[in-house]
Amino acid sequence: QVQLGESGGGLVQAGGSLRLSCAASGRTFSLYAMSWFRQAPGKERDFVAAISRSGDNTNYADSVKGRFTISRDNAKNTVYLQMSSLKPEDTAVYYCAAAYRATTQALATRPPEFGSWGQGTPVTVSS
Repeated sequence: QVQLGESGGGLVQAGGSLRLSCAASGRTFSLYAMSWFRQAPGKERDFVAAISRSGDNTNYADSVKGRFTISRDNAKNTVYLQMSSLKPEDTAVYYCAAAYRATTQALATRPPEFGSWGQGTPVTVSS
């Protein structure tokens, strides 16, 4: 398994942007599909975005389509979440997660699929 650590969260006004980063340990990062989830206070952890091992295949929750972009740099063992046009309802702790996938195009979007999780980074969007 890989170890994950998120960064980049913070306080931002509505309409603003943030870029989250998730750094992975180990030399096998390119074998893992990566995803971002978020959990607001008192709510379940929700899927946000997913990216395949190759980076060529992505998927987004309807609530963030057109505003968030997931990307990865396998040379740097890092996955990113660029968040734009932020809304107060985007306020949550954001987690990255890694799922081993045998094929380069496969995605992972459900929490039970993931063997590694980061500790989370909080994002607060003020109105």
